[in-house]
Amino acid sequence: MDKLTTISATLFMAADVFAVVSLAMPDWIVTDEGGEIRLGLMWTCMTLYNRPQHCFTPELQPEWLLALICIFVGCICITTTIILLAASNWDRNVIPYARWVGFTAMVLFCLAAVIFPLGFHIDEIGGQAYQLPNTYKIGISYIMFVLALWITVVSELFAGKVCLPHF
Repeated sequence: MDKLTTISATLFMAADVFAVVSLAMPDWIVTDEGGEIRLGLMWTCMTLYNRPQHCFTPELQPEWLLALICIFVGCICITTTIILLAASNWDRNVIPYARWVGFTAMVLFCLAAVIFPLGFHIDEIGGQAYQLPNTYKIGISYIMFVLALWITVVSELFAGKVCLPHF
């Protein structure tokens, strides 16, 4: 693999790790009012009045469910891109496919980043679309997801340099 392909694959791998870790943690939206509440796409955890922490799988509103699906499919696309970039060691013809699958992951992540804040109206939060109440904050999981999104964009730029058309 040449240097740009290696950089692109490494960055895609980092983006994939950040996205998967962000999904695994329940810290997308957090508050400490009335106890500690941590809302996530796959887990929600509550610690009310110094009782033991209780975690469960939430029933997601359509907006958050769609964001979860976009992130999950985006992670699959990134993993496929990494495999295709590794396969380009033997067959350079797969690089354009890697570029397009990576681009698809980037679009899915962008879509999830736009859709997720639409769900701030859920009963647990009580806000409005794109407006969190003052007592709620964006958590580390959402920050990690946005970092994964930006790393995916940079990875796609590196993949684009590798995949420039030859006339």
